[in-house]
Amino acid sequence: MNISTLLQGVASFAWIGFIGILVTIFLRVSRNQPVKGLSSLVVVFLVVAILLTTAGAGLVFLQANEYGVVISAFQPNGYRTQALGPGLHWIVPFVESVQKYSVAQQTYTMASTANEGTVIGDDSIQARTKDGQQVFIDASVIYKADPTQIIQLHINWQNRYEEMVVRPVSRAAIRNAVSQFGVEELVSTKRGELELAIRTEIETKLKANNVIMSDFLMRNIRFSDEYAAAVEQKQVAEQQAQQAKFVVESKKQEAEQARQTAQGQADAAVIASKGAAEARLIQAKAEAEANQLLSQSLTPTLLQYQYILKLAPGVQTIFIPSDNQFILPLPQTTTP
Repeated sequence: MNISTLLQGVASFAWIGFIGILVTIFLRVSRNQPVKGLSSLVVVFLVVAILLTTAGAGLVFLQANEYGVVISAFQPNGYRTQALGPGLHWIVPFVESVQKYSVAQQTYTMASTANEGTVIGDDSIQARTKDGQQVFIDASVIYKADPTQIIQLHINWQNRYEEMVVRPVSRAAIRNAVSQFGVEELVSTKRGELELAIRTEIETKLKANNVIMSDFLMRNIRFSDEYAAAVEQKQVAEQQAQQAKFVVESKKQEAEQARQTAQGQADAAVIASKGAAEARLIQAKAEAEANQLLSQSLTPTLLQYQYILKLAPGVQTIFIPSDNQFILPLPQTTTP
């Protein structure tokens, strides 16, 4: 409680006391009772009530986040040209008054949720992109009155600057910025650029109206039901295309693997055939060389000898041509 409020409260009690004593005096007079002493008391209460009321009306206390514009009948333009800052101030009682303005940070929210925005109901901003798609944006603007421009703010807007400046400027800036981007850009690479464009325009236009923007928050971007369904269908199609591409790649890999396997088998068969052919050639060459050496070593006598060795062991008689010699002595066929 500040001192001006306290003085006004005490003044109210003084006025109540004055009225009470005054009523008592009238009652005593009507009953022909003495009123000695009450007359002085009523004067005291009257003087105290007037003094306290005057002091309470002349003292103005502003909180740390408040500035005041003095409305004065003594000024030609109807107000003092210098705003009052935080603290205790004296004004001319009953002739001057103070219009207080808060310079604390304030948040103005525009959202689709009924209990979240400043305005009851769906207060999101409807805007159209440069390719004609409708979007819905939830946003908040954090701002405060410029303490160095309180007089001008009072002249232009009084206490209506939130609904007359902050709201329309913010909504117009959002619509203007959205119209410069395509819908695909808003959901992918250009959202940061969108926020920067909105922030810059709001900050510039609020400053021109003696309001300082501290921050801009783009809380959500929603799309129409038709576009959301189209996006969902596109995502499904892209997923199916990716799946088909994956299947094709898998089949290509399988075919390449089969081709490489067949190529390996063919190469192995060629190598095996070459090996077999080379082995056969070496074997034939060896056999030829062996046959040549064998043919060179064969004599008629050796052949006859090998022939005899091949005869069965039980052979007792051998018939040979009459004009050939015996190769071995014939065994004795007669007994002594």
